[in-house]
Amino acid sequence: MNRNVSEREEMYRNIIEYSMETIVLHSEGKIVYINESGADFFRAPKEALIGGDVLSVFQPSSHGVIKERIQEGMSEGGLAPLIEERVIRADGTMVEAELYCRPVTFGSRKVMQSVFRDITERKETEKMLNDREKLVSIGQIAAGIVHEVKNPLTAVKGFLQLMKELSSHPYLQTMENELDKALATLQNLLQVSKPDLQDETRVPIFFCRELESLMLLFQDKLYDVEVEMDLRDAEKSFIGKKNLFLKAFFNLIKNALEAISAKGKVKITHYYENQWIHINISDTGIGVPKDKLTLLGTPFFSSKAEGTGLGLTQVYTTIHEHGGHISVDSRLGEGTTFSIRLPLREQQIDFQ
Repeated sequence: MNRNVSEREEMYRNIIEYSMETIVLHSEGKIVYINESGADFFRAPKEALIGGDVLSVFQPSSHGVIKERIQEGMSEGGLAPLIEERVIRADGTMVEAELYCRPVTFGSRKVMQSVFRDITERKETEKMLNDREKLVSIGQIAAGIVHEVKNPLTAVKGFLQLMKELSSHPYLQTMENELDKALATLQNLLQVSKPDLQDETRVPIFFCRELESLMLLFQDKLYDVEVEMDLRDAEKSFIGKKNLFLKAFFNLIKNALEAISAKGKVKITHYYENQWIHINISDTGIGVPKDKLTLLGTPFFSSKAEGTGLGLTQVYTTIHEHGGHISVDSRLGEGTTFSIRLPLREQQIDFQ
């Protein structure tokens, strides 16, 4: 009987130890046990985590809420409601996680068991779907606006040209120039709202190869700005409409350079990880206020005085239409980083 009990205890211990979930036991704010999945999740050896402050894995702004949940759980004895929090790992990275807590017996004492689940991919998928829905709605509205406005403006331009033939007044040329700008803006809006209008074949795109040609377009802006490139896994490629992607990355690099008012630095990184090609473009420019970040990619929202926002809208649309992900992180006075992930194409072509 004792042997059977011991075997069952060993079995349950192994189930917990090698569970896919991150399981943490803590008492009076200190971690007393963490399983193997937890060590992997927090990116630290178990020995370094046990004895540490359980609140240290959460952002300081969340400490009050977490303390309250732990106290309620210990006093009520039931399963605390599921919550979502950003968790800080040992290497400084942050991850979206959901967790629930309940009191359990550990040895001879009552402790709190917290179970963490990484929901980063789920959050990214939700954001991607929301962004796509937003872009589709914007596209439908934009296409309608273009249709309703472009036709009368085209008619006005025709009459202006007739008037120029009858009179050479300089105001007529100025009016025509401004009208051309308006029509060009409408055309850009139409291309952004309906990218499939551009009938372009999807081909393998080697970003590192194309980047060299792109940077030649910015030679006049590189006197005061340092450009650092960390390009790894250059042989990897993704499938897409090449001209659309070149335009998208042109807009990102252009924005990065224009965000720097004097001297500064732009860094471009490229690497492959877990079937995704990662491309990051960061600058040490003026940054974007936190409350404005969610508006980036929306037509006619721009942090630049004369910007239309259509450039970033084209970037977001292109990335999403090709099954990719794009995110942005920015701090005022420090700079902005655009992080892009693109799915690796199934078969590689030799990079020469």
